[in-house]
Amino acid sequence: MSDTVNPYQSPENVAVPVIPLAVQGKLTETMLSYLKEASPWLRFVGIIGFVSAGFTFLSGLFLFVLFSVLGQFWRGIPGFNTSAGDYIGEFFGGSMAVVFIAAGVLVFFPALFLYRFGEKIRGYLRTGADQDLELAFKNNRSFWKFTGILCIIQLAFIPVIIIGTLVVGAAMALF
Repeated sequence: MSDTVNPYQSPENVAVPVIPLAVQGKLTETMLSYLKEASPWLRFVGIIGFVSAGFTFLSGLFLFVLFSVLGQFWRGIPGFNTSAGDYIGEFFGGSMAVVFIAAGVLVFFPALFLYRFGEKIRGYLRTGADQDLELAFKNNRSFWKFTGILCIIQLAFIPVIIIGTLVVGAAMALF
């Protein structure tokens, strides 16, 4: 009985792990072509992100100054400051300024990661240094990680916004 072959026995083939090309230090011509085509677009979108972040940040500073000056101007008009309306305007303007400044800062980081990703790819294509490719993919990972965290934060604020809207709506209906 010991000489017979067990039909239920698993195969004896030895599995040889396939090492990815990137681990071997080799990229195919197609991979290099895709990286070469993506690099200028990544840098371009990064630069547009820098410009957008700058304009958003400056808009926040402008709103802050504008509503501060307008608040002082409105208080100087006789009979205009009889209610809290002028303070509500300043509060709204200040709130919008803070939102714009924060948005400008938040937009800067994804733009930075995209730009660095494109730059490191360009460096890799010029020199072939594996360190440039590693840094490129590190920046790519950082971009997606930052974007994912922002998405989670935005999703967490949706219930807060819905509840806040319902509370404010109910309060306005009572008055």
